[in-house]
Amino acid sequence: MSIFTGSGVAIVTPFNENGVDYKALDELIEFNIENKTDCIVICGTTGEASTMPDEEHLQCVKHTVERVNKRVPVIAGSGSNDTEHALYLTKKIKEFGADAALIVTPYYNKTTQKGLYEHFAYLAENVDIPIMLYNVPSRTGMAISPETAAKLSKINNIIAIKEASGDFSSIAKMMDLCEGRLDLYSGNDDQIVPMMSLGGKGVVSVVANILPEETHNIVQKYLDGDTEGSLKLQLNMLELINSLFCEVNPIPVKEALNLTGFNVGNCRRPLTTMEPINKDKLISALRNYGFKI
Repeated sequence: MSIFTGSGVAIVTPFNENGVDYKALDELIEFNIENKTDCIVICGTTGEASTMPDEEHLQCVKHTVERVNKRVPVIAGSGSNDTEHALYLTKKIKEFGADAALIVTPYYNKTTQKGLYEHFAYLAENVDIPIMLYNVPSRTGMAISPETAAKLSKINNIIAIKEASGDFSSIAKMMDLCEGRLDLYSGNDDQIVPMMSLGGKGVVSVVANILPEETHNIVQKYLDGDTEGSLKLQLNMLELINSLFCEVNPIPVKEALNLTGFNVGNCRRPLTTMEPINKDKLISALRNYGFKI
């Protein structure tokens, strides 16, 4: 069974001087659910989980699960480059009621394909929770090969992959080898439609933070057979999507949320505020899309 179909928002974590701004987080959650987001993805890359101590990370997951209250699925990030630490986090997010775990490949120390298989297999065998693999070599320095993905897909609770490699030849091979055992989600907002053409179920989206309904509609129109309408929505978003990645994510999307009326604060160091020239590009893209700024 799929975790979700459609748009899962890779939701930002609002911060203030006291830590997580839960009031602002609640506003974002409600905004997304009211505007057709199909899944909340908390404490991922866009949520700056790498800057959050375990206690804060897990409290954020617990709060989100309780706030969402089963209206849509909640996927929680629980990856680490230390397998035992990933196991601890994954056990805790299951305890707190997350519907699935988003687990990134080990970063910095990295590993071999054999090590990747053992890492994910160990986690899957020791926590009974649906697992979404996260393949993002631009962040981690390594990729899940199609053969490794196919081998992992034979483990019952490894059921999905968030693909942000941009390597469509590799993704096509993976989908062929997995024979329907692994649900595919785009990890890149500018590639939703081409990913759907390879059998994708949807997207884990950054732009959905500000355009939840429109992102949902790209997927829904494609699934309904309106590929032309889906493509039109995708192409209309491209300038804005590109502006959201003109600096390291989530710097621009937090700026966009602040500009459009959500007070989510700044990113934590080492991320910083936008360069003026890039902020101007973002403002221009928001205005061109129709935001009143």
